[in-house]
Amino acid sequence: MIGSLKGLLAAKTPPQVVLDVHGVGYEIDVPMSTFYNLPAIGEPVLLLTHFVVREDAQVLFGFLTAGERATFRELVRISGVGPRTALSLLSGLSVAELAQAVTRQDAARLIKVPGIGKKTAERLLLELKGRLGPDIGAPAAGAPLADNHADIAQALLALGYGERDAQAALRALPADIGVSDGIKQALRSLSR
Repeated sequence: MIGSLKGLLAAKTPPQVVLDVHGVGYEIDVPMSTFYNLPAIGEPVLLLTHFVVREDAQVLFGFLTAGERATFRELVRISGVGPRTALSLLSGLSVAELAQAVTRQDAARLIKVPGIGKKTAERLLLELKGRLGPDIGAPAAGAPLADNHADIAQALLALGYGERDAQAALRALPADIGVSDGIKQALRSLSR
């Protein structure tokens, strides 16, 4: 499985980007929340990914924050909600707004997203209740993680910690911390 890609942004055509990783161009579908926060073409970027293999296609989805990816994964677990619908939801609502709508059981907010009808909205609210908490979002309410924080998060995930535990540990770290120091401090806080 491809967990993340780090490279130069080669092209941006909503909702798809091309990321040049050492001469290989990866086509990655991204939600608009990620798309609007991408750097200029030619700049380096790290995208957390989710790889979907179907009988007729192999599609790579990319996210700037671990919160976006975790929310996407929660959405595609719901029966009848595919990757395109999940991408549409994350394009129409931030992770924090979606969590707030689920907490308030606000179907009207979800129906405003193109492609989401009343029945789908009600099913989403029912399925996500208790699984999509307000803390699932990124530390700075949708702002992209610093490269060091993304690397620290990847290390914690590789060590077997869950997305929520990794995000909780990242919130306690200073923004300018180095990767090795950040991993050490995160592991200390997680072992308590």
